[in-house]
Amino acid sequence: MSKDAHSARMAAADLVAAVTGEGQLLSDALGQGALTALAPADRARAQRLATETLRQMPRADAVLKPFLRRSPPAPVLAVLRIATVEMLALGAAPHGVVGAAVDTLRAGGIRTDSFASLGNAVLRKVAATDPAVWATLPVPELPSWLRGRLMSAWGKPATRAMEAAHLAGAPLDLTPKDGDAEALATQLGGEALPGGSVRLTVPGQVSELGGYASGDWWVQDAAAAMPARLLAAQPGERVADLCAAPGGKTLQLAAAGAEVTALDISQGRMDRVAENLGRCGLAANLVVADALDWQPEALLDAVLLDAPCSATGTIRRHPDLPHAKGGYGLRELFALQAQMLDHALTLLRPGGRLVFCTCSLLPEEGEQQIAHLRDRHPDLLADVAATDLPWIAPEWRAGDGMLRLRPDFWADRGGIDGFFIACLRLPG
Repeated sequence: MSKDAHSARMAAADLVAAVTGEGQLLSDALGQGALTALAPADRARAQRLATETLRQMPRADAVLKPFLRRSPPAPVLAVLRIATVEMLALGAAPHGVVGAAVDTLRAGGIRTDSFASLGNAVLRKVAATDPAVWATLPVPELPSWLRGRLMSAWGKPATRAMEAAHLAGAPLDLTPKDGDAEALATQLGGEALPGGSVRLTVPGQVSELGGYASGDWWVQDAAAAMPARLLAAQPGERVADLCAAPGGKTLQLAAAGAEVTALDISQGRMDRVAENLGRCGLAANLVVADALDWQPEALLDAVLLDAPCSATGTIRRHPDLPHAKGGYGLRELFALQAQMLDHALTLLRPGGRLVFCTCSLLPEEGEQQIAHLRDRHPDLLADVAATDLPWIAPEWRAGDGMLRLRPDFWADRGGIDGFFIACLRLPG
């Protein structure tokens, strides 16, 4: 095993341990430890290994359990889980995986080196496991704090279907700058999706794909691309994208010719927006500020508010979320969303449009949030025309001007992130 491959495995183990042992989100852990020193390709390999291990972790634990008298420390268990997933889920050669895992334990210093013999013995038993057993293991269930809420909202069959979608993972979706999904799909060998996104099932290294360096497209899940499409910004319109990072919606609005102000509270996240705009040759006014405090110089034609939320709709691409998050702080999030909605309305001219969205599966962050908003603002109108589009599936509709997307939708196409979208407007 090469030094770089070994470093990638060690970094992957650190990532898994950070999520499971310290409750960190993978996005936070990515900027720490050995991962920061890796070359881009090895960094991507470490992230892929960690992500797939977190997705398959309950199955890996079921295989490991008979071979462990008690659970080893988190860094050791992370190595065992990764190796189990590599062998049984990813089909890697057992001999190489076992040797690499033992080397990783030996190189881990005081935290793991004394467990190298245990790891060797356990993983040899895992390697002897019939691969067919893996397919018979149950689909991992969501944690009880979330599963119970989804059962109450959508029912048991839908919740199980969402869990199956989470296990399947997510393909790569792209948004073409020029809006020509058919041409980009043909160029990259992908599928043009209803709504204008392009889906790649075997993408390879993103930065090596044709059109990346020239900014012809950007990575954006098909669900995340829908709010800006429904807002339908026109050339010259004054539009704000609140909570804009990482910038996909800002790019869409700018590509449509709008005068866009992109706002985010984090300078670091706003730097990513600037980087994406620069690569794609697009422009927007970037503001680092709290969305609850910001006021434009003149009232706006439209506002897109992608509010902070539980992110429960993105578990199929972020399997760390169920392990790192609990049900804490949800009420505070619900209250913040309500405040942001009320403030967003003050930014609009008469007749102005508001698109509110959350990447959440919880009705409290979607349907219920809008019902409460309309109670507070009885004159607020549903923008029914915004969602009256031929590519919108009937099962997505959640009321006038509202869409509810779930991971189990588009099952024949590889699923879609969970999203809630509401299109509203002020009376003119």
